[in-house]
Amino acid sequence: MPGLHLSPDNFRADMEQRPRIAMLIVAWSRVADFSLSHARRAVSPSDRHNDTETHWWEGLAPSLETLPGPDKQAHEAARARQDTLTKPPGALGRLEDFACWLSQWQGRETPRLERALTLVFAGNHGVTAQGVSPYPPSVTAQMVGNFESGGAAICQLCDAYGAELRVIPLDLETPTADMTLAPAMSVEECEDALARGAASVPEDADIVLLGEMGIGNTTAAAALCCALLEGSPAYWTGPGTGLDPAGVARKADVVARALELHVKHCVHPFEALRRLGGRELAAIAGAIMEARARRIPVLLDG
Repeated sequence: MPGLHLSPDNFRADMEQRPRIAMLIVAWSRVADFSLSHARRAVSPSDRHNDTETHWWEGLAPSLETLPGPDKQAHEAARARQDTLTKPPGALGRLEDFACWLSQWQGRETPRLERALTLVFAGNHGVTAQGVSPYPPSVTAQMVGNFESGGAAICQLCDAYGAELRVIPLDLETPTADMTLAPAMSVEECEDALARGAASVPEDADIVLLGEMGIGNTTAAAALCCALLEGSPAYWTGPGTGLDPAGVARKADVVARALELHVKHCVHPFEALRRLGGRELAAIAGAIMEARARRIPVLLDG
C-alpha cells in the first residue's frame, strides 16, 4: 500500500487496528498487489504439494514485482488542477491531498468516486479453544447476520455516503486449525481464501474499503505482527472484544506458543499467513493485491 511504513518502533496499533494491520502486512512485505489468477497459474497443483513453504510463494513473488505503481503524471495534473479551482490555495486541506492520492492510483487527472465498495470478510478461528476471547465462535455468524440486516455501524456509514456493502462469510462452519497445535490453514485453504478475496474486487470499483469480523482474529493478527514485524507477544496483544488483564496475559501466552511452533517456518509472508492467520485475513490480503493490479485505491477500516 502506498505510504505504509510500519515497525514496532514507529507504529503502536491500538486494539481495534491490529487485525487490519496484520492483513495489510501480509500484502505489504515486499508486495504491492497482483493478479491472483496469474499467480495461481504460475505454479502447477502438483508442485504446490511438493514443498508447501516455497513453491506457492515462488510462483507468486515474480508477479508482485510487475505491478503498477502510482501515476506521477496524473498526480501532478491533479495537483495543478487544484490551483485552478475557485478557492484559496490549499483551502481544502487534506481533502486536496486525498483527491491527488486518488488521482495517482486511478491514473486520471480528475478522480472518480462513482462506485465505492465496502467488503467485510468473516472467518472463524480454531485458536478460540485456548480461551482468547470472551465470546464463542458462533458470535461471528450472528454478527454477519447483523451486518446483513443493516444493524452494524458500517451499514449506517455506507448508507450515509452511498457506498455499496458486501459481507462475505468464509466457511464459518469450518474454523481454522488451532495455531498452537498446527498451521491455521493448509496451503490450499490459504490460497483459496486469497483467491476469494481477489475475486470479490470488481473491475469497475473506484475505491475499495476493507474490514473483517471473526472471533479470535486479534490473536491471529498479533501473531502475524510478531512474525513479520518483530516485537513481543505482550506488545502486540490487546483485550480484543473485552478480555480482562488476566485474559490478555493468557492471550499473549497463546501467541507466544504459536510463534514457538511456527516462526521458524515463516520464511515468507504467505507461509506466515497460512500458519498464523485466518481466512478473513487472507481474503483481505487477496483483495488488496487484486485492487492494486486493477489500479483501485484501497482504504482500511481502523
